[in-house]
Amino acid sequence: MPTTITIDPVTRIEGHLDIEVTVDPVDGQPQVVDAKSSGTMFRGFEIMLVGRDPRDAVHYTQRICGVCPISHGMAASKNLENAFGITPPDNGRILRNLILGANFVMSHILHFYHLAALDYIDTTGILDFAPWTPRYVTPCMVGGTTAQTLVGHYVTALEMRRKSHQMGAIFGGKLPCSPTMVPGGNTEVATAEKIADFRSLLTEVRDFIDNIYIPDVLAVASLFPDYYHIGAGCGNLIAYGVFDLDSSGQNKLMARGRYTDGTIQAVDPADISEYVQYSWYTANSGNRNPADGVTEVDAEKDGAYSWLKSPRYLDKVHEAGPLARMWINGDYFNGISVLDRIAARALETKKVADAMDGWLDELIPGNPSYQEPSRTNNATGIGLTEAPRGALGHWIDISDSLISRYQVVTPTNWNASPKDDLNQPGPIEQALIGTPVADINQPIELLRVVHSFDPCLACSVHMVRPDGRLLESKLLIRPGIA
Repeated sequence: MPTTITIDPVTRIEGHLDIEVTVDPVDGQPQVVDAKSSGTMFRGFEIMLVGRDPRDAVHYTQRICGVCPISHGMAASKNLENAFGITPPDNGRILRNLILGANFVMSHILHFYHLAALDYIDTTGILDFAPWTPRYVTPCMVGGTTAQTLVGHYVTALEMRRKSHQMGAIFGGKLPCSPTMVPGGNTEVATAEKIADFRSLLTEVRDFIDNIYIPDVLAVASLFPDYYHIGAGCGNLIAYGVFDLDSSGQNKLMARGRYTDGTIQAVDPADISEYVQYSWYTANSGNRNPADGVTEVDAEKDGAYSWLKSPRYLDKVHEAGPLARMWINGDYFNGISVLDRIAARALETKKVADAMDGWLDELIPGNPSYQEPSRTNNATGIGLTEAPRGALGHWIDISDSLISRYQVVTPTNWNASPKDDLNQPGPIEQALIGTPVADINQPIELLRVVHSFDPCLACSVHMVRPDGRLLESKLLIRPGIA
C-alpha cells in the first residue's frame, strides 16, 4: 500500500514550506511516486504597494525576504529605471554589483553550511542540543572526524557570513536591507578608504571560498555519489542574468537565457505565464503574464494547496537558481541533480567573489554614483535580475504618479510552485518524484532534494514594542514566496 509522508514544516529553509509525498515500492525499492510542495504563507506585498509612491517599492520589497533583500532592491530599482527611462552612472552600477555580490556570497555560504550540510553528517556527540536536536540520524550519514571538521567549518562560515554583510554595508549603508540602492544608482560615494576596507574583507572571504568551502563541497560530493543521479526534476532551466558589466544592460557576468528541451535559447519575459489552478487565488489571477498580473485571494478554493502561483515559460516547467545560471553561462555542464545544484552554487560563489575584486579596480573614487530620476505620471516598467536562489522579476504600472499595479515573481515561485493548469508538477515536486526512501520514519532523502534548491519562502515580519513585548500584526503583512 502507498504511504504518505508529510514534512510539516520543512526546517532549515527561509520561511514556511510543507512537503507531502506518496511513497510506493517500484521494482522492490520504496520511492516517491507523487509530491506536493505547499507554500503556507500569504504574501501581500503586491496589494500593499498599490497607491504608493513608486520610489517606495525599493524599500518595501526588500522586506519580502531577510536573506536576499538586495536582489529585491536591485529588481525594484531596475523596474523603476525602466519606467523612468534612466541609467545609473558607472560608479552606481558597480557599487550595486558589489553590494549584490556580497549578498550572493553570504547566501551561498549560508546555504551549504547552515542549511544543507547537516543532511549529510551525523552530529551525534558533537551537537547534542537545540536547535540541532531533534534530528534525523541515518546509516548513510558520515560521522567521525569528517563530521567534526564540517561542524568546525560551520562556525567559521558564520564569521564569513558576517564579513560578507560588512562588505555589503560599506557601500549599502547597512545590511540586510540597503537604503542606498535606489532607482538611478546608489547614493553612497566610493572613496579610496572604503574600497580598501571592502577589499580587505573580500580577500578573507575569497580565501575561505577557495580553501575551505569548495574543498568541503567536493568532500561531501565524493561520499554521496548517488546524489549526482537523484533529484533531476524537470530538466529545463531559466535565468534572467545578473551583474551588469556596462551601461547597456546587455553584457552581464551571468547571462540571460534558458535551457529548454535540451537547447539553450533566449528569454522573452512576454512568454511567462502564471497559473493558479492549485493556488489559493481566484481564477481571474491565473493564466496571466506578470505585466498583467492580479493578486486576488481565494483562501477557501477547492483543490488548492499552496500560496505560490505557478510560473511557466511557454507553458513549460523551468528550474531557477545557481545551477541554471552556471549552465546557461557555459560554466557548468556536469548534470542536473541534488549534488550538481550544490556544486554549481559553490563554483558560482568563487566566480562572483573573484569578479568583485576586479570591480573594485573599476571604481573611480569621488565620481557620481547616482542620477536623480525624473518623475513620470504614467508608465510601465520591468526589472529582471537574479537572487541567490534564481530568477527574480518585478513589474510595475504607474498611474497618476502612484503605483496602480505591482507584481513580483521570485525564484521559489518557480522552484516550489504547485501543479499548473496543465497538471504539470513544479520543479521541486518533479525532483522529489523517483527519489528512493530507505526509512519512511526518517526520510532524509527528501530533505536533501528539497534543500538542494535552497527554497526561500521568507520569514514572517515581527513587530516589537519598545518595552520588548511581541506585537501581533493584524494587517497580513507576512512576506511570502522568495
